[in-house]
Amino acid sequence: MTETSVGFPVISAPALAPAAPRGLCTDCGVSRMADAKACGRACQFIKPDFPGLETQAHGRARDEARPDEIYFGPFQKMWRARLTTPLEGAQWTGITTRIAARLLETGAIEAVLTMAPDPSDKWKPMPVIVTDASAMSQVRGMRMGYAPLLALLEPARARGFKRLAIIGIPCQIHALRALEAELGFERLYVIGTPCSDNTTTEHFHEFLALLADDPATITYLEFRADYHVELRFTDGRVKAIPFLKLPISKLPPDFFPLTCRTCVDYTNALADITIGYMGGEGEQWLLVRNDRGQEMLDILGNEVALSTPGSKGKRQSAVAGFIKNTERAAGGLPLRGMPNFLRPLMGWLMPRVGPRGLEFARARVEMKASETVLHLRRHHPARMRNMIPAHVWKVMESYGLMKRTGE
Repeated sequence: MTETSVGFPVISAPALAPAAPRGLCTDCGVSRMADAKACGRACQFIKPDFPGLETQAHGRARDEARPDEIYFGPFQKMWRARLTTPLEGAQWTGITTRIAARLLETGAIEAVLTMAPDPSDKWKPMPVIVTDASAMSQVRGMRMGYAPLLALLEPARARGFKRLAIIGIPCQIHALRALEAELGFERLYVIGTPCSDNTTTEHFHEFLALLADDPATITYLEFRADYHVELRFTDGRVKAIPFLKLPISKLPPDFFPLTCRTCVDYTNALADITIGYMGGEGEQWLLVRNDRGQEMLDILGNEVALSTPGSKGKRQSAVAGFIKNTERAAGGLPLRGMPNFLRPLMGWLMPRVGPRGLEFARARVEMKASETVLHLRRHHPARMRNMIPAHVWKVMESYGLMKRTGE
């Protein structure tokens, strides 16, 4: 690694304290900080405060009268987007890492907290501090597994950094916003990516082994909005597997931890800007949530091509079917009730007649909301009163998943 003028590498992975034992924990990193008890006031899985934190971050909570805010959280603008020149090694075209690089180039920030591939395993996330724009090329791409990103806040502060960009998933960003006022940083730029159904890196390797005979040669995996998983290999091969043909039934019931099956923030509503794929119809999906998010989009200039997101198909039957499968699974992974001979036909039909664009994004949010209700009701009913915010119950009304007495 290249040394900076003050003797630190431009990418550094400080040693972290061990995680404190917690129930319903995704190891966001807070329990590894000096005040491990901060988990109690920061954790999304204890008592989330989305209206309060949305108002803190964006100046207002989500407005049900504005189309789609009940699903996606507060936003000023929504875009379908791509970099005009895609970046090599990026998961999509590289918008997320390019924004962070531009913030470093312009001096808006002094460092980026993000994930790099662990030297021992390219799929394992390793929290790092990046201080040079050119080094952002080393953190492109997807990782799978728990990653204590927020534990880097203390070493970043110890190095004297006052202006940071943080690239994180929803459970990390909720904790960041809950603690933001007491952290003492001059300015934070919060870049969020949607997240759903994370798993351990070890479980992820089991999944890869079910998808290919040579899983060690897989270099890329992406769940696409056209109902396919795309794999790329070291020899240049590309393989697309329809969602309906994924070997879900061969995965262990705990493949996705209960935390991820009860997450209520698929779209990272507390970030300044959310960058994902769900509503992008093959491109990236951007939600500019506040003025700082707009500042980050503006910094790309003509490097980014923007268009209006589309919306096609109807989601209700797909979501209703998912809810029934989740109920039948009795707390495990949703069962696949479709006969094998129909799967190729449905795999062909879904990208053509199923929900697409924003309708696909709405469907995924409703599916995640239903999982939250059903899994908490089965495993932790006493937690429902605190863990499920009002907007989740709202999107479930049309499917008959209603709040019960005591929930």
